[in-house]
Amino acid sequence: MSAKKQKSYALEVTLVVLALVLAYFTQGIIQYANPPEASSIPSGDKTALSAGDEGVEDIVPGKSDEDKIPEFYERHLTDLAIAPDWSELDKYQYTISKRDFERELEEVYTINGKWKEWISTNEEFALIRMSAVDGEKLFKLFFATEVKQERPPKFWRTRDDLSVKDMNKPLLGLRIVIDPGHIGGDYAKVEEREFYYKDAAPVREGNLTLKVAKMLGKQLEILGAEVIFTREYLKPVNPHRPKHYHQYAHSKLTSMDLWANPAPIIRASEKLFYRAGEIKARAKHVNGDYRPDLVLCLHFNAGERSEELIQDEHFHMLLNGAYMDSEVAKDDQRFMMVQRILQRIHPEEARLSAFAADAFTSHTGLKPYQYNAESNYALNVDKNPYLWARNLAANRSYLCPVMFYEPYLMNGADSHARIIQGDYEGLRYMNGMLRPSIFREYVNAVTEGLVNYYSNRK
Repeated sequence: MSAKKQKSYALEVTLVVLALVLAYFTQGIIQYANPPEASSIPSGDKTALSAGDEGVEDIVPGKSDEDKIPEFYERHLTDLAIAPDWSELDKYQYTISKRDFERELEEVYTINGKWKEWISTNEEFALIRMSAVDGEKLFKLFFATEVKQERPPKFWRTRDDLSVKDMNKPLLGLRIVIDPGHIGGDYAKVEEREFYYKDAAPVREGNLTLKVAKMLGKQLEILGAEVIFTREYLKPVNPHRPKHYHQYAHSKLTSMDLWANPAPIIRASEKLFYRAGEIKARAKHVNGDYRPDLVLCLHFNAGERSEELIQDEHFHMLLNGAYMDSEVAKDDQRFMMVQRILQRIHPEEARLSAFAADAFTSHTGLKPYQYNAESNYALNVDKNPYLWARNLAANRSYLCPVMFYEPYLMNGADSHARIIQGDYEGLRYMNGMLRPSIFREYVNAVTEGLVNYYSNRK
């Protein structure tokens, strides 16, 4: 090739490269300015999302206002939340004393007294900011007095609200919702709740919790309880799929001055689907359809990812509380926090969880998990090393006492070996001792805690 032709060829290649680079940046600018159509964005991991979608009807916008995904992200609201109707709290007037109201705010629900930026009190009432964007909108909550104290309206019942009718069925009359944490199955990868170790089969939390839930449900029914499941299959309760959240994800990313290209939108949509949307769908049924006396949130914990299994395992239970400053600033979370206080959920939740923790540790021997004493997102409850208050979507959204279990480590040396063994009858020699299957141990520990607590009914 002559020198002249070589120069011409080099120039053509350079122009093509420049054209491609220019096209790339132009396309990025267009996609940043306009949310891409749902059909133009691939669904990510097709294997993870397709198998569980069979036979699931897509939600049609406008089909149900309750199921509808908001179009735009609002900084003063939690993901997918709508502005709360504060008039719903009018029915709680004169149901709580100033002392109890302030104590729960100070000792359970917030850290470092940050609630005072949003709530002011005097001897007669509290003034609660309803809107983060309009400081003039205030809700006036009147405190109970010696002269006037109403019973707080709620659908759930405490232990003392239920009388014992059959000593052989200590849970008779109790309505329990079992909530197997996460989704599992083909969705485990999207949820980031699966663990691989060498050549062993993958461990998926949603699969494990569903297995425990079904075994536990049968046992609790034998003891007299009415049992309902938030899910019974390796499929989401959420009627939407990640693709339905693209518009909202784009709105959130752009409002936070983040790059809203297809890849970030896909990932944000997946998180909205399984974190916010799934819990929202379950809460809709728990609070509206099932209306239980308590919810059992079943989980398996996991330590930090590493190539080797973790030797020291632990257990703790999570109660709703310890709202971070940024969470109290969300209008919907501030509303839910006040609603939980007015229903007096925490006292019953704390008593239940204390019995549950005692039973669980007697069966498993697991050590307590310890949060940092200076943590800005966790508070110890009643000086019990196994009980911690944290503000999670599930233990906040279910409007009744929630027993939130976080036992074992899926990537722990002991638990991983037991999980891989699967379920079995009787005892097997595992890690130096005769032991039941990890699933039956979990079931029996939960059952014993409930029996011990409700056997003390009047």
